[in-house]
Amino acid sequence: MIATWDDRFIAGTVELWNKEAVKDGYKRLTEAGFADLFLSNPYFDREATLVMLGEEGRVQGFACGCTGDDLPLGKEAGYITCIVINEAVRNDASFRSMIDALESRFQQLGKKQADCLFFNPMRLPWVIPGTAGHEHNNAPGVPEGSALHKFLLNYGYVERAQECGMYMPLAEFRISEEIRAKESKAEGEGYQVEPLDLSKHGGLEEMLDGLDNPLWREQIPRYAAQGIPVMIAANQGDAAGFAGPILREPSGRAFFIGIGVHPKHEGHGLGSLLFFKMCEAFQQIGADYMSLFTGINNPAKRIYEKAGFQTVKRFAIMRREF
Repeated sequence: MIATWDDRFIAGTVELWNKEAVKDGYKRLTEAGFADLFLSNPYFDREATLVMLGEEGRVQGFACGCTGDDLPLGKEAGYITCIVINEAVRNDASFRSMIDALESRFQQLGKKQADCLFFNPMRLPWVIPGTAGHEHNNAPGVPEGSALHKFLLNYGYVERAQECGMYMPLAEFRISEEIRAKESKAEGEGYQVEPLDLSKHGGLEEMLDGLDNPLWREQIPRYAAQGIPVMIAANQGDAAGFAGPILREPSGRAFFIGIGVHPKHEGHGLGSLLFFKMCEAFQQIGADYMSLFTGINNPAKRIYEKAGFQTVKRFAIMRREF
């Protein structure tokens, strides 16, 4: 039996999550953590949050999706956040019953496709393999090789890309002589990579306008106004690129939202310099590790590998059109 969400399912769903979802690398959850992650999310939809009930009403499956016209692709797509099923009853039929119910809700809301990708506003934390509980705050797709991944491939979902989850302990980070040489070259061309100082640097908003990323345009000035460090590449006192913000999360993880160089300042190695100098800044404020995800074919992956990052997990970006 498939039922739409009721809060009486919290305990059973958390028990299922901690038995099955953790096998795919997701973080263990408390009931409070579950409520914060799913139920308190502004995009939570009871009709797109489902449980599969077995004997005596026990929760044997949990599926969650979300929608929002204001989300990227939101006018066309519903997002699949997760489908977790007890191994004892996990088969194609149980997956199909849950995915059909999710897709039916999406279609009811006028959506034309279902997507599993990093735009999903329900950010599922996952534990970095081989670490003492280090975690990343967002799973950018379906864990490669998981039972859900295999089912979706057989059910008509197309794997559109792969994302690499990457990790580096900051105790191991060093800036190489190659990067120091690039820094000297950039300085000779009139660029300085340094922390943003609003009393001497200008052009931040103009630089962000040129990058055409609404998230960066909104958040970076706000971080800067709060006095939170942001690394920039400056040219004649004006921002030409940025990396940051530079924040240490309570877990010890280094938190940043992006790196960008204005198109008219590309070709000077500023992206690499910003990234390496940001890593150094995180090391200096006592962050323990960095984690990120990037496309398997993204050229930036080579920069991350040069800094010492390793791929520790892969995620599939998937879609089915109705």
